[in-house]
Amino acid sequence: MKKIFLLLIVIITAMGFKSALQERVIEQDSFGTGEHIEYRVHYGFVNAAEAIVDVDDKLQNANGRPCYKVGIVARTVGVTDWISKVRDTWTSYIDASQILPQQFYMKKQEGNYRKEQRVIFNHNTNTAKLFELNDEQEKKNYTLPKYIQDVVSGYYFIRTIDFSKMNVGDAVPVTFFFEGEVYNMRLKYRGKETINTKFGKISTFKITPQLPKNNFFSDEESVKMWVTDDENKIPVRAEVSLKIGALALDLRKYSGLRHELKFH
Repeated sequence: MKKIFLLLIVIITAMGFKSALQERVIEQDSFGTGEHIEYRVHYGFVNAAEAIVDVDDKLQNANGRPCYKVGIVARTVGVTDWISKVRDTWTSYIDASQILPQQFYMKKQEGNYRKEQRVIFNHNTNTAKLFELNDEQEKKNYTLPKYIQDVVSGYYFIRTIDFSKMNVGDAVPVTFFFEGEVYNMRLKYRGKETINTKFGKISTFKITPQLPKNNFFSDEESVKMWVTDDENKIPVRAEVSLKIGALALDLRKYSGLRHELKFH
């Protein structure tokens, strides 16, 4: 369950690659400082986990660049918490103009397992340095693809994509870096769809990430996502078909959005 939950969060929060200029600038009006979003994860009828996403109230400095400081806390709840407790935290300093990660922090607490890491990115050389926080010693250097995202910054980069200009069946390549590995996916656009939420109905863009083969998902398009068809472009729902069941992620709470969500 821990691995499935983490994969779901990665898929929702890591959608980021787009070819552009060397010193790219992404103009966006979808998010800003002070944003707060909460998701609830269900396994069948069971409330299994939750994810809380917060943007700091002020821009921070990282690698000499103004950045959004974004934190995600993922934790199991209820029966799942009793069986296999997870308390994971990811923090990313996301370049405010390039929407690229400058620094990334991870703290994992899963049962008796503990791990803390820090990654410093250099987008001029397309490299990253990994540090273990127990001794602050540099552990490994990585050569990475251009405009790589981490699992947090990708969540925000997806919100800069203009799905209204895409045709059904079009796909966007997705590349992100997580725990020493580079992942390549394709984000396929499936069209518009109005869905029901706890807040009411809302118009969305439906997306299916095409995933690498693995032992959890039933096929390469087992994940479906719905992103709001408005200026915010936030994911409000995700469904995952597994070989042993299904997961669903839904928007539970939000505040500090740059634009009002329009439910009806």
